[in-house]
Amino acid sequence: MLTTVVGSYPKIPNRPRPARLRGAIARFERGAIGEDELRRVEDEVTIEVIQEQVEAGIDIVSDGQIRWEDDQTYFARRMDGFTIDGLIRYFDTNTYYRQPVVTGAVRWQQPIAAEDYRFAAAHSPRPVKALVTGPYTLAALSANEHYGSFGDLVLALAQELRQEVLALEKAGASIIQVNEPAILKQKEDFPLFSQALERMMEGVAAEAHLYTWFGDIEGLFPHIMELPFSAIGLDFVMGPANYEIIRRAPFAKKLGLGIVDARNTRLETVEQIVECIRRVSDVVPPESIYVNPSCGLEYLPREAAQAKLACMVAGVQGAQEVLG
Repeated sequence: MLTTVVGSYPKIPNRPRPARLRGAIARFERGAIGEDELRRVEDEVTIEVIQEQVEAGIDIVSDGQIRWEDDQTYFARRMDGFTIDGLIRYFDTNTYYRQPVVTGAVRWQQPIAAEDYRFAAAHSPRPVKALVTGPYTLAALSANEHYGSFGDLVLALAQELRQEVLALEKAGASIIQVNEPAILKQKEDFPLFSQALERMMEGVAAEAHLYTWFGDIEGLFPHIMELPFSAIGLDFVMGPANYEIIRRAPFAKKLGLGIVDARNTRLETVEQIVECIRRVSDVVPPESIYVNPSCGLEYLPREAAQAKLACMVAGVQGAQEVLG
């Protein structure tokens, strides 16, 4: 049983530590510093959040998505066919993103996150997972002004993002996580979703993980088990029905067990984490479980995020003792 994160980590530390990244971005936008200086600060903060994950005891870390504006914009800005519009709410959260607008044929031109992965891997004593926004979610959170249908856009993105997955694999990523929360809001699109991910992951040899959050997989299980991923990450905080859903058929993949609330500063107890693990241990063998937060940790203060990870690690250790 291993611990990991879903991806994002708070970029801004609690006071009195300075908000170096926020300040650097503001100075860069004013033209007070150049891109090299901004990248230096991004490097420093990336190393800092990797160290905090390692200090908390996490087995498989991420780069915290420190360089990402958000899941959507980071990829859209770096692909042909997109422009970036005004702010719009991200699902039902109190965070906003600049909505990508598809104004032409989408095209992947060069690796987007591969260098981020290489940097993180070179500065981490623990394995690092690579992260990619999935084609369905990127399409769902964008405005389509070019393709004849939503499905056409999703499939076009799947074809292009396949190049990104292959680039990450070439960069050495042994675990590649595809983030697809939007499918839980439009479950009737599962046939399209499945077709897109089959196209995107064709020929990929790295261990591939599919992560969802902000809901349960009612109506998608067990069909989701047929997708080309070795692990499926689920949110058991906002999707508590997942505890019963995964009992309806054999769960023959690894499970990303999202049991730490990444949207609430309330700290779970070790006993609560042990109990959540125990509830699924007769469905998924402990050695096939990745224990992680319910979603990215960006919604929390920095110190709260690290405390939750440390508690999660302690809970996993307790569960291993209980389960033998």
